[in-house]
Amino acid sequence: MDSKLYVVSALCFLPTMAVADSFNFNEKHLADTSRVYDIDEVIVASRPKDIQRLRRQAVSSTSLSASTLNSFAARDLRDVSSRVPSFVMPAYGSRYTSSVYVRGIGARVNSPAVGMYVDDIPLVSKSAFNTHIYDISRIDLLRGPQGTLYGQNAEGGLVRIYTKSPLQYQGTDVQMSIGNHFWRMAQLSHYGKAEGLGAYSLSAFYNGQNGFQRNQATGKRADNGNEAGARLKLIRQQTARTLISLTADYQWVRQNGFAYGDYDVATGRAQDPSTNLPNNYRRHLLSVGLNVNYKGRNADINSTTSYQYLNDNMQMDQDYTAQDFMQLHQRQLMNAVTQEFAIKNHDDNRWRRVTGAFFSYQWLRTYGPVGFGESMTGPMGNAIAGTIYTSIYSSTYNGILNKMIKDGMPEEVAKAKAKTAADKAVKRENFSMGIGIDVPGTFRTPQLNAALFHESSLQLSNRLRATLGLRYDLSRTSIHYDTRAIMTANAKIMGKEAVNTLTSHLDSRTHNTFNQLLPKLALTYDLGKVSQSNGGNIGNLYASVSKGYRAGGYNIQMFSDILQTELMANRMKAMKGSYDIPHSADDYSKVNNTIAYKPEESWNYEVGAHLNLFNEAAHLDLSAYYMQIKNQQLSVMAGTYGFGRMMVNAGRSRSFGGEITLRGSSFNNALAWALAYGYTNATFRNYNDGENDYRGNRVPFAPEHTLSANADYTILPQQSFMKSVVIGAGTTAQGEIYWDEANSYKQKFYALLNAHAKFGFKHFTVNLWAKNLTNTRYCTFAMDSSASRTKRYFGQKGAPITFGADFNFSF
Repeated sequence: MDSKLYVVSALCFLPTMAVADSFNFNEKHLADTSRVYDIDEVIVASRPKDIQRLRRQAVSSTSLSASTLNSFAARDLRDVSSRVPSFVMPAYGSRYTSSVYVRGIGARVNSPAVGMYVDDIPLVSKSAFNTHIYDISRIDLLRGPQGTLYGQNAEGGLVRIYTKSPLQYQGTDVQMSIGNHFWRMAQLSHYGKAEGLGAYSLSAFYNGQNGFQRNQATGKRADNGNEAGARLKLIRQQTARTLISLTADYQWVRQNGFAYGDYDVATGRAQDPSTNLPNNYRRHLLSVGLNVNYKGRNADINSTTSYQYLNDNMQMDQDYTAQDFMQLHQRQLMNAVTQEFAIKNHDDNRWRRVTGAFFSYQWLRTYGPVGFGESMTGPMGNAIAGTIYTSIYSSTYNGILNKMIKDGMPEEVAKAKAKTAADKAVKRENFSMGIGIDVPGTFRTPQLNAALFHESSLQLSNRLRATLGLRYDLSRTSIHYDTRAIMTANAKIMGKEAVNTLTSHLDSRTHNTFNQLLPKLALTYDLGKVSQSNGGNIGNLYASVSKGYRAGGYNIQMFSDILQTELMANRMKAMKGSYDIPHSADDYSKVNNTIAYKPEESWNYEVGAHLNLFNEAAHLDLSAYYMQIKNQQLSVMAGTYGFGRMMVNAGRSRSFGGEITLRGSSFNNALAWALAYGYTNATFRNYNDGENDYRGNRVPFAPEHTLSANADYTILPQQSFMKSVVIGAGTTAQGEIYWDEANSYKQKFYALLNAHAKFGFKHFTVNLWAKNLTNTRYCTFAMDSSASRTKRYFGQKGAPITFGADFNFSF
């Protein structure tokens, strides 16, 4: 690789960060005020499937550099929300929840709507999306279906995260950060080269916080946590044509989460949580990837192999109240392998192409027992005892009454005497029922995915280029469930005591196989240069049609609801003795159909432009899209009792909208500014859940508007020990967000004001930052639940004003 070109690739401009500050431009660079650089403009590092740089592709995209992420103190993808048009990853309060919404599609559980790659390694588990990000070179966010090259679950778009390469960057970086609510972070990274071994990097981090909410029932902190991790990267030029890189990344998390408090539908505000049981999450996450690139005479051959491991443990007070109704305890153990081969021809301006194959297999075992507390079982026992009392009392009363009438007593006199005798013989206090319910369950859900893909980019004329792609994708999802509900009834009836057990045991296997063809067709028209004498490029226009899909699968959280329904239907049988509910083949068939959900499919029609304005002093990216969605996957509360969430296919929906990004610099590159806006109108076209028709309603959880505006001003002191000062401010905003398919309550549009001041010295920088300066009150999530036997509303409060300082040292 040409190291000079790689240095140039680092001199790229991004929103919210002035070029002069970000990369220490010298006076010669500052004299050129007519150019704003794209982050991917002259990237030399070849990516396995990139045949054009992003702003030359027919895709709506945004790239964020490390400097941009550092400027607004981004620690994970949740901090990117609203800064990228139509992209939201809400801060739901724990690393377990990794929901991403793009252009009106997304989900809280099961299959994600967005694909995610880290250093060209696909993350197969949605539970691994929400991680601490560090040592970042850049992040690419592509909107719209990317299924042709990236397959299932890239229906809404794609996130590509790239970490720093020790081939191009050497030295040691240290970052220490501190903030309010005792937020603290420490990161250490070293990049170097070893004779005969190649390049290497070793990084580690620690991150912790006390949080800003307390559990009102226990007085303990509700959202505190700690996490740590390390990454090792080795890169070796094995031969003149072969480059090998190995990456191992481990992260550990332990935190309190799921801080859902009472939510006021009228005001849209949530309280601090109040639960009697703990809500916490622990996770071990490991990803190991091996990338081998062979540069042949006519093509590059790339092989990417990965192993991924996830071991987590979640405890949730599932009624979200201070009463003891129910608790979910879920443990996941995942092992996964992926393998991808890609062959890409060398730069041929007439016909650029990439062909490849992909395979992945995921072993996933979930242990998910649900516990029912006294607040749930107590009323249940009282109701059963009351039913038995009523039955025996009625039988006793009628027996006495009939005998008295038969003996010739007048009916009215007999009724009074029979009631007196029955009241004396059958007393309500002599009837009690203690109920205990346990619902253990183990679920094995292996998944296989295999695909073949090809994409060609053909130069049809001097300015017109066509892109054609096709992917054949095969997926097989299986489930082996072994779960049961055990209800123990301790009956004390009129001096007699009996302990009976009612059991429902479900143990079965089933699977589904899905096939998909994912085509793509796009046209890109190059607008040429401003003039023959001026080399500035105007940009391009594009139009595209592409198909995307999300994998189908099985709901496991709804089994407690299924089993609870069976227990209630057979509860009286346990009064006669222990009883094991039988299940026929037809019963299992119904269960398998109930827990399954189909793949979601969509067609995306898009037009857009990537324009360079004012002799490339500003960049304007525009897009407008229309998306048709079939079998939309929607996360709803499970079944009869609402114990947990499940995925359902919500008929058809459509989504249309537009995105705009404008960025540039002024005043001799001292002022850098950026504006990003996305509009999404996602509506159900055909969805009826059997009780309600939601046609015309907005799709929940996806914001209608996303907006960000930022400006940074750079000062370069003359003859000073301080190299630069950057002062910046900006706003991020989003809304409206409906919280249910009935559109009965929502989060209104809200905006957050942020600011930072960065001081650069020779070997270190200090960045002072603040978020939500106006202390705006909002909710990142809200829901309703009937787990406590009555419908109640709960919400997750958004973060209040936060501020802190980052201290960065480079050697």
